[in-house]
Amino acid sequence: MIENELQPVRKVILAGLDKQNTAFDYEMIELANLAEANYMEVVNTVTQKLERPNAATYFGKGKVDELKDAVAYYEADMVVTNDELSPSQIRNLEAGTGVSIMDRTALILDIFASRAKTKVAKLQVAIAQLQYQLPRLRTSMNVRLDQQTGGGGGSFTSRGAGETKLETNRRHIEHQISLLRQELAAVEADDLTRRARRDKENIKTVALVGYTNAGKSTFMNGLVRQYGENQEKTVFQADMLFATLETSVRKLNLPDKQSFLLSDTVGFVSKLPHGLVAAFRATLAEAAQADLLVQVVDYADENYRQMMDTTAKTLKEIGVGDIPMITIHNKADKIVGMTYPEREGDTLTLSAQDHASLDMLVDVIRQHIFADHTEAQVLIPFDQGQLVNELNEHASVHHIDYVETGTLLTVTLTPIQVARFADYVLD
Repeated sequence: MIENELQPVRKVILAGLDKQNTAFDYEMIELANLAEANYMEVVNTVTQKLERPNAATYFGKGKVDELKDAVAYYEADMVVTNDELSPSQIRNLEAGTGVSIMDRTALILDIFASRAKTKVAKLQVAIAQLQYQLPRLRTSMNVRLDQQTGGGGGSFTSRGAGETKLETNRRHIEHQISLLRQELAAVEADDLTRRARRDKENIKTVALVGYTNAGKSTFMNGLVRQYGENQEKTVFQADMLFATLETSVRKLNLPDKQSFLLSDTVGFVSKLPHGLVAAFRATLAEAAQADLLVQVVDYADENYRQMMDTTAKTLKEIGVGDIPMITIHNKADKIVGMTYPEREGDTLTLSAQDHASLDMLVDVIRQHIFADHTEAQVLIPFDQGQLVNELNEHASVHHIDYVETGTLLTVTLTPIQVARFADYVLD
């Protein structure tokens, strides 16, 4: 159980419909993990086999009665469902069980809202929350959007005494969504400017992607400690879902003078709420522009194949495709008898806690992103000593010799450097 000093732990019952989906058992395990990540204590699980949800109550009537009895027996505070429910299903289930109902979408949004730290993340989550809330408005709701959103002010004028409270609340939410989108667009424009400056420097970029809690942040921190420009700038990591919501970018400088940017992105989860897909698209802009994706997989989890399927579907849904990718089977240290580090093509079996694994990962990354680099011999005249200094500082120099006509260097050059030193490269 994850302790949270700021709020009491809520006792919840999980509820799900088995629609003969082969991934149902895994989805319920994941739902329990999500509940724990939201500081909830799961006291019981109720399931029912149905081809499709009951339009009025999600479960059949008999199962609703069983759920009501379970709520009373376990003294539960809430029921959390594995599917997104309609407003009427939530109302009817609440009436039938006597407690609040939170569906999977609301649960994920709740987690995101509590973990968001940067302005972009807060804006993205606020928009998704309001979009989720809009069709679920009730006449009894007292909407206080100024407290939960990061948007600016702006006056909001009533259309007259004849307008219902529900209509007023709906217009208020739509107005807030519009303000938040404008604010988000301005922030994202600044991010695009920063990425454009990096593009001019022609520095390669690598993005860690994959399921939540697969070990992306652990790899990021291990590489930052070994190769980081600022070795103290590690990212937050914890053994829980969605420990990282923001995209963190760090510059890594390798011993051979080559460098690249590494980004740690938000993790994926199955049944990602539609309102968060756009948020993921913005958050994963670094991945969309990357030269290489590194998919991190929790190889010790028996459901890792479903996790990989979810990652593939999510990447496709947010438009991140056609980028070369290598796959890491992580947490090999937790599997009895597993040897690591090992490589088979672009699939690596590693442990993020292992230095040799980090070295192998860097070697494979180097082979991919620096494939267009060229090893050449460069002859620099003695009166052009500043060019020798430039190569020593910015290129990977393997050997230096002094000949009659100048300084002869064996060096690995980037495409830009090949063009710059073309007059000095020996055929």
